[in-house]
Amino acid sequence: MSSVMTVFGPVPSADLGRVMPHEHLFSLVPGPWLTAGRADNQVDLAIGALDGLHSAGFGAVVDLSPYGVVGRSADGANVTQLREVSRQSGVDIVAGTSIYLEAYAPGWAREAPLGQLVARLVADAATGIGTTDVRAGVYGEQATSLGEITPFEERMLRAVARAHAENGLAIFTHTTHGTMTQEQLDILQSDGADLDRVVIGHIDTQLSLDVARAVLDRGALIAVDTIGKETWDFFLEPAPAQRPDGEFVKHAFARSDEGRADMVAQLVTEGYGERILLAQDLTGAEVWMNPGTHGQRGYMYLADVFLPMLRERGVDESAIDAMTRTTPVRMLEVTA
Repeated sequence: MSSVMTVFGPVPSADLGRVMPHEHLFSLVPGPWLTAGRADNQVDLAIGALDGLHSAGFGAVVDLSPYGVVGRSADGANVTQLREVSRQSGVDIVAGTSIYLEAYAPGWAREAPLGQLVARLVADAATGIGTTDVRAGVYGEQATSLGEITPFEERMLRAVARAHAENGLAIFTHTTHGTMTQEQLDILQSDGADLDRVVIGHIDTQLSLDVARAVLDRGALIAVDTIGKETWDFFLEPAPAQRPDGEFVKHAFARSDEGRADMVAQLVTEGYGERILLAQDLTGAEVWMNPGTHGQRGYMYLADVFLPMLRERGVDESAIDAMTRTTPVRMLEVTA
């Protein structure tokens, strides 16, 4: 019987239901003030945010938070708190492991040679993330920068490819605004990755059918995984601790969910429906910029709003089931 590695251990694949494959459960507010001012009550926030998913058929969430960003501690220790979120919400949670963009990477990772990084990723899956006993069920989100792949980011891609070649865990990537998709595939494939176990992320930040097709035609999968983020600031590196007084330039983009739905519907029509995953990548830092989507519905936006948009475009229930259940479950399946 096939299984998926959750924060509590293996769970039969058939028990999961629909899956949200790219979320960050401990990044729902950008600081502690809204949670009483003295401590980030990450667990309670996450439990409340997951309420209602079961009613829409969603039984699992993948927390793709890398070491040191979007709510994951630099040493990975707080991944154990995902167990309490899972226990109280009744939602199965799969924990990913990875290192994010070079600008955000913990010092221990930037200084580590390739072999050490491979060993860390293998151990994260075999015994537990960091010093915990919570085993990773997927690699990701493994990241590259805007329009470039730094030497460190290339080293991390090679590390995750080699770890994947050893244990078969799927790889979920982060492309910064849809760039470097082919370069990611080149590096991963050159170090032994099975592209049928690779999901290239954030394809919908480009809304380019040509970019999506080029990935799919190489045998990899794509994630339309920023659903509900219709407005988004560029965050390419951490904000400075102190910013000088005065004006500064900020970059942002807009991508409509209508455009996302059009792209998904077209790809389904072309026969790619079993190679697409859907998610929201919801984080508190961007919820305020999207008050009509994530700000209204939270994690329910995908089920309540976006799936009906697909149905309006002629996407049938078998295709929706593939994108929300069959395909993500297949990507999460492990052999041990």
